[in-house]
Parts: sequence; C-alpha cells; structure tokens
Amino acid sequence: MVLRFRPVVSTRLALGLLLSGGIGSSLAAEIELPAVKVQGQDESGYRNETASVGGFDEAPLLDTPASITVINAALIKDQQARLLSEVLRNDASVGDSYAPIGYYENFVVRGFSLNAASSYKINGRTITGEQNVALENKQQVEVLKGLAGLQSGISEPSGVINYVTKRPEDVRSVTVSTDDRGSGYIATDVGGWFGSEQQLGLRANVAHEDLNSYVEHANGQRDFVSLALDWNISPDALLQLDAEYQNKQQRSVPGYQLLGGTEVPHDASPKKLLGHQSGGKQVGIDSLNLNGKFEYRFSDQWKSNISAARSKVVIDDYSSFAWGCYYVSNCNANTFSPEGDYDIYDYRSPDDTRRDDEIQAAMTGLFDTAGLGHELTFGTSAFRRVVDKRDSVNEYIGSGNIHQDAPSFPPTDKPLNDSHRNLDSRQYGLFVTDRIRFNEQWQTILGGREVRLDEKAFDKNGIESRHTQQYVFLPQASLIYKPIENISLYTSYSKGLSLGGTAPWFATNSSETLAPTTSRQIEAGVKYDWRRISFAVAVFQTRQAYQYSKPDGAGNFTYVQQGQQKNTGLELSANGWATERLQIATSVAAIRARVSGSGTPDYEGHQAINVPKLRASVYADYALPWVNGLAVLGGVQYSAKKSANRNGTVEVGDYAVVNVGSRYTTKVDGYETVFRLSVDNLFDKRYWRDAGEYMGDDYLFQGAPLTARLSASVNF
Repeated sequence: MVLRFRPVVSTRLALGLLLSGGIGSSLAAEIELPAVKVQGQDESGYRNETASVGGFDEAPLLDTPASITVINAALIKDQQARLLSEVLRNDASVGDSYAPIGYYENFVVRGFSLNAASSYKINGRTITGEQNVALENKQQVEVLKGLAGLQSGISEPSGVINYVTKRPEDVRSVTVSTDDRGSGYIATDVGGWFGSEQQLGLRANVAHEDLNSYVEHANGQRDFVSLALDWNISPDALLQLDAEYQNKQQRSVPGYQLLGGTEVPHDASPKKLLGHQSGGKQVGIDSLNLNGKFEYRFSDQWKSNISAARSKVVIDDYSSFAWGCYYVSNCNANTFSPEGDYDIYDYRSPDDTRRDDEIQAAMTGLFDTAGLGHELTFGTSAFRRVVDKRDSVNEYIGSGNIHQDAPSFPPTDKPLNDSHRNLDSRQYGLFVTDRIRFNEQWQTILGGREVRLDEKAFDKNGIESRHTQQYVFLPQASLIYKPIENISLYTSYSKGLSLGGTAPWFATNSSETLAPTTSRQIEAGVKYDWRRISFAVAVFQTRQAYQYSKPDGAGNFTYVQQGQQKNTGLELSANGWATERLQIATSVAAIRARVSGSGTPDYEGHQAINVPKLRASVYADYALPWVNGLAVLGGVQYSAKKSANRNGTVEVGDYAVVNVGSRYTTKVDGYETVFRLSVDNLFDKRYWRDAGEYMGDDYLFQGAPLTARLSASVNF
C-alpha cells in the first residue's frame, strides 16, 4: 500500500522565517515541498473482519455469533479459482456433494448437503443454485456454517453461501491465462465514477474461457458479462443494481459407482470419460442473475432498505450416462458389476428451467431503554421458486467397461416429452431481531422469523400431487460475552425449516417431493483477534429428519422421512498475518455424523455417507525478502476416509493434496502487472474427492490430476 502526500509549511512558520530573514520578502504564505512517498504494508490480505451473511447487514465477525468463513478476492486471485469448488477447498467444513465436471456443483457443509433451491445467494438474495456462478465480479464468498432460518427462512441445516459483488471503483485491468492443457482465458474489469459530484459509479466485468478439461472429450467454453451500478442519490439515499449473465457449454462427466456394490473401482483414471459417445451433446447452462437494493437513512439512528432479485437458469441437460448394470449378465443392480461393467443411457432433458424471485424490506434502528442499548431490525419478505421441466428421456443404448473405451451405439430416437410445471413454492416471512447490549462485555441477540409456506408439487404428468400450506416460527437466540475488546465467546440456538427431498426414479413414489422438515442446532464458540490474525473455535450439534430411499426387503424402495441424522463437530481456524511477510488461511473440522431411528438398521451406528471424521486445509503466502514483489504460495488439503455407501461397508481412502504457486508484482511499460503461477496436486495424487449420493444413487468422483495454471493481470 503506497500513500502520497505533499507536506505544506504552515503560514505561521513561513511568517517566522520571513521575520527572521531566513527567506526573501517575496515568499508566499505557504511553501510547498517535493512529494514524499510513504510505503506501508497491506493490513488486509486474506483476512476479513466483517461479513453480511450472518445477519441483515454487514457486521464484525467478532460480534457475530456464528461460524463464518470469508474468502476474499485476494485469495481467489492468488489461487486462480474459477469454480466455487476451488474457492471452498479453503474451508475444512466443506466438501463436494455431487459436483461433476460440466454440470453445476453442490456441496456438503458440516456433513449436510446444501440445497440448490435455497442455499445460495448473491448480495443476500436467493439465487437458483443450479449454476456455476462466475467469480470475475465477486469481491468475496461468505460461508455461514449451520442454520440460517432467521436470515433466510427456508434453508438447509448445512448453511448458506453468499456471493458479494464488486462495487464500482476506478479500475482498468485485463487478465489473460492458460494452463498445461492449453485452455485460454481473458477477462476485463473496468469501472469508474461519473457525474458532477462523482455520484454515479459503474463497473463492468467481461470474460471468455475456452475449457480444455483434463477429462478426455469434455472440453467446453464459457462467456460471462456483468454490470454493477451505484447511485448516491443524496447523502442519505443509495441505489445499487447488479446484473450478470453467463453461458457455459461443456460435456458432463458421469461418476463411477461401486463395483458390485462392495468395492471401490481400482486403477481408474481421472482422465477417462465413462460411456463416451461421439455424437453426444454438451450440457448448456444459461444463467441470469439480477438484484437491486435501495437504502435510505432517516437519521443517525434509523435506516431502511428494500431489495429485490430475480435468478433464472435454463439447463439443456444431455448426457451419455453410465449407471448400473441391469443389461449385463448376472448383475441386475444399481451399481457397476464386480468386473467394472456398466450400462450407458442416452439422457435428454433440455429447457430445464428454474426461476427464483425474492423481495425484502427491512428497518434498522438504534436506541436505548432502561440503560440497555438496542439494535432492532424488523421487516418482511416474499419468495417464489418455480421449476418447469420435462419428464426426461433416459433410454438404455448399450454397455461398457471402466477399463475399456466405450463402443459407439446408435442414439435413442424416443421423442422428448412436453415441459410442465414441476414445483411452485411460495414463502412469505415476517422477521425481527434485536441485539441488546447490557454493557461493554455482555450482549444478546434475540429474534425469529414467522414463515408461511404455500407449496405445490406436480407429478411427471403435470398433475398436482401435493399442496403444502404451513406456518412455522423459526427462533434464534444468542449470547455474546467479550471479556476484552478483541475476544468474544458466544453460544446460540437456532431452528430451521428445510425443503423436502425429491424421490428418485426407482422409488415407488418416483418424482414425489416430500413436505418440508424442521432442523435444530446449538453452537458455542470463541473468536480472538490478535494483532493482524483472527482465530476461531466452534463446537456444534445439528439434527435433521433423515430422508432416504427405504428398502422393503423385496427389492422395492420408497422415499421417506424417517428418523434423524445428528452431526456433532469441532471447527478451528486461523486467518491473517502470522508475521510481517507470512499470511495464512487455515482450518480444521472434526465431525461425527450418525443416523438413528431410520427403520433400516444397516444405515445406523456408523459415520454417515461422504462425511469424513477429519478434514483440514492450510494455505500460506510468503513474501520473499530478497526479491521485491515476489511471493511463494502453497497449501495442503487433507481428508480422512469416507463412507461410500449408506451401509458404511465401503470406504474411500484418506488423502492429502499439495498445491504450490507464486506471485510476482512488477511494472511493465509503466503499468502494474501481476504474474501468477499455480500448480495444484503437485504430486499427481490419485484420490476420490466425492463419494456422495445424488437422486438416490451412490457416485464416486476422482480428484483432478496435476494441473498448472499461469496468468498475467495488467492494471492500467
């Protein structure tokens, strides 16, 4: 960080010099000296002290009674992340949950899966999660781990991921990048302030990417454009608008399945595309996200805001999908055969459309009563989600083997089915929260949200199969104690409401969407800011109804809500400057996940599927003292072994992946230029990154092999 100023000799000093004869009588009242350059150190780096995801406004993390991770633009740039999975690897509490290449990603947080319908937000407003949100216009990614019923209404017990967009500023930059596979990437970031009083700010981001995947036959391309506007209408009124559009085309990569249901595939290559058909189509995902916010300050104590958003995603879903072995001799199962044989299905579901609309109005005020300080926020919200899709075509066309290239088969000639309304979910809420300060050490946060849910689900023929009308109150209570200014201890209780799951195609109630279910959480933690580094410790216990395909012993399954899953865990983190030249971003999570009361004893008494007992992430940035502008970067992601099926009889092994890199900042033709080199999976480790479940089936996805990426960013 460089500050420039011009010191000025005061009029009194100039007059004194004049009277003493030290300067000539023609000297002006001020003397301007040459510019002085003051070099200071960037205090921020990868550390963030505030976040907005934990409440209704931006607040210090130290005063927020929740476990929150913030990954900012500096860390995203240094790691050259393009996908959310590459960002979230910095949080040990987060893992993949059916995140195939060429498709949209989903994640598991604290052992529970996020829900694409309610767990993802931009600037606090809900978006359709069935998209790979672009990062070019994002200032930071915030992860609220645990229940967020008060903040979000219907949400999963896993938490919420919130993208915060970049605001207008004077910036002119171009970034180009490539990797060891020859991919191409170019992005521009342009912004500025305009008007007689610089009251109008604009910022535009544009990017194009040619994706050369490490998986054969899975190349693709991506185009992105965004625009942000800030209008300071008056000293008390601010309007912010954001719009972003992305089109991504890439062939999706199906996952592996257990061999015979009892063995993890061996000698599998992460570069192999199972079931490849030369005539197969790419998956196309068109996404449009719009949101706006108007803030008005009535006084120093009272302010209000109203925000609205629309998010729409259209997916042209095509795949040569590897699944099961029903057409292989002596197999007849939802898994690959013991020899690695699998069936290939021609899957088609174009025009799969998801749309979210949301509006919220809130008022916040500061006042004192009976010697207590209050920060009161209250408001109302309305949210609607609709899903329009076809009953998919999913026709068997042939079989293959994981150790061989798949033969080419004629595609299906079955016509597409008509599109119909699949879900229409409406949610209305009234919320209130009050932060009460007793003194400098003690404060409490009490609040709740009254939710009215009106949800209609439709079967594959478009006929209404369920109409749920439900009122539920979601309370939240927290207590914070700060013995000194830079330490806070907290405990909290939350209740949440989650959307019901959808029955898989092989269940007796295929495609049925179950009713919403409640979840509860207790959490306690300690946060400590020491110099320029922040430490956090949290312990939690979360309970949610268990949803799964229940076997009847005769080969049939029915998708039900029965029993509960209880996850208990410990989280540790440290972020910031460990020394003047070394900054770190590190976290550790230990989770015990158990199922009880399900009615299926084989699914109980062991660690839940795809939840390791221990996961850790360490990343460091060290500025070399002997080369100005050069830093070395590196980190390790570790995961203990994980159950690969609900029975807990098969596990994938533990792994540690080492990543290294460097950053060099210099001047090229007078322009600041930053070169970045990153090498992920330095030792080309083979491992299973994801052993989760999707639509009732177990899938295995391998981690990426050694990948090198080089970029250059020029600031004009």
